[in-house]
Amino acid sequence: MSVAAQAHDEEAMIVEMVRDLVAEKVAPRAAAIDESEEFPDDIRRLFAQNDLLGIPIPTEYGGLGGSFVTYVKVVEEIAKACASSSLIVAVQELGMLPIMIGGNDEQKRRFLPKIASGEHLAAYALTEASSGSDALGSMRTRARRDGDSYVLDGQKIWITNGSVADVVCVFAVTDPDAGSRGVSAFVVEKGTPGFSVGKKERKMGIKGSPTVELIFNECRVPAANRLGEEGEGFKIAMKVLDKSRPGIAAQALGIAAGALEYATQYARDRVAFGKPIGQHQGIGFMLADMKTEVEAARLMLYESARKCDEGAADVSLWASMAKLKCGDVAMAVTTDAVQVLGGFGYSAEYPVERMMRDAKITQIYEGTQQIQRLVISRNLVGKGR
Repeated sequence: MSVAAQAHDEEAMIVEMVRDLVAEKVAPRAAAIDESEEFPDDIRRLFAQNDLLGIPIPTEYGGLGGSFVTYVKVVEEIAKACASSSLIVAVQELGMLPIMIGGNDEQKRRFLPKIASGEHLAAYALTEASSGSDALGSMRTRARRDGDSYVLDGQKIWITNGSVADVVCVFAVTDPDAGSRGVSAFVVEKGTPGFSVGKKERKMGIKGSPTVELIFNECRVPAANRLGEEGEGFKIAMKVLDKSRPGIAAQALGIAAGALEYATQYARDRVAFGKPIGQHQGIGFMLADMKTEVEAARLMLYESARKCDEGAADVSLWASMAKLKCGDVAMAVTTDAVQVLGGFGYSAEYPVERMMRDAKITQIYEGTQQIQRLVISRNLVGKGR
């Protein structure tokens, strides 16, 4: 058997295993997770026990050494049932990426094995109150060198899983006069004096994934926890986005696919005017459009993931196109799924209203849809002045 065929078989086995886990353990918990707005630690343990939290981490650092295509397929499968649970896998990857991209071998051996095993959860802290889409240009968090340490002061907001993370990759300004070249990246560990969790956001969707404020007040971080050289934070952050955006695209695709599956089954079972509603052209054509958009988005997502595996030169373009397409499809398909169910679609007793609420964030985080269009257009015609 060729190496490619063996990898394909391993991927198929992992995806099938995840599909079974989701059906047996995740889907029955999805509504309760949304209602309680609590982080599902039982689901985290389930994923850790089945080696799902270190899929793209190389085996030498304790991971599965899996492809990025496998990773996005896993996120997609989980998101079909529970978007909040899918973020456990997606944010674990997001939080470890700065270490994989900017860390040295010692840092990788120190942090990645516990992240891969699920013993430690990871998070990514970039956004601030004054810097949404302009996350690096308007950054206020500062890091000043003091001997063998850096002292961090500032606040980060909208940090997914920030309150449950054991390690957080934090971006801070080390040289205020150097623009984007004045930003550096650090690994801040839970329990570090001066590091605390602030307000937890009340959100429309993904309620089982805590989104919090992180506060740094004279927070002393060892210089050994700086990723790369001073001033390389911007470069690291941009490379992270190339691989994190397909992860969110996978979440969006999963939400859309789950909503389509539920609406289709409902349209087969629900009878009106003497036949299943899906056989009425008004509903049947809606389902046809939903299916077509989901499959188009899936092809774009998998291609972007393949580009990540290859380290392709145009990976930024494909990451943005996948995130743009999948996010828009998620919002459109879930909205139509609610419509297919009619009044029942508006009821919390049915999952499509939750899916619709969860879908919206995929058009916002990891760069809004407007930012994706900016990235795409600049790849086509250049940045200009």
